[in-house]
Amino acid sequence: MYETDFWQLIDDTREAAAGDPDDQADALVDRLAQLTPDDVVDFARLFEARFQRAFTTELWAAAHLMLGGASADDFDFFRCWLIGQGREVYEHAVHEPDELAVLVPDFDEEEDGEAEDLGYAADEAHEQLTGLPLPDLGLAPQDDPEGAPFDFEDDGIMAKRFPRLWERFGR
Repeated sequence: MYETDFWQLIDDTREAAAGDPDDQADALVDRLAQLTPDDVVDFARLFEARFQRAFTTELWAAAHLMLGGASADDFDFFRCWLIGQGREVYEHAVHEPDELAVLVPDFDEEEDGEAEDLGYAADEAHEQLTGLPLPDLGLAPQDDPEGAPFDFEDDGIMAKRFPRLWERFGR
């Protein structure tokens, strides 16, 4: 599976689900279950690589602002949601997290920012196809986010680093 195929599946399922993350995860499982097990593994590897790439201090801070706080689990679910928003949103957010203030104008912290089930779609589809769990993807786990840590609770730091997000989501 090529990266363009990966993003096309993400876009198609998001559109089919009208942006609802749970419905998108269900649609993604259905679409993946129509592929070969090898393609599902390729999809999972591409998803995990993007998930890991988004494991940055800056993006975690942005999630913290947008969600009104973000534990490690919350940030994991946020990164799944971010991938589910498609390539354009994902790439811009990874490069400049403050862009999320513009990229997701209809963001609702009660309904958006969490898509845990998207992260398990390949696992579920692979099990449906083979009866077996998804094999090891060969990607080393990350212990710490990329980038120097800083205090997400410091209003001055957050307002300075993320002026647009701060204006929209800050205390």
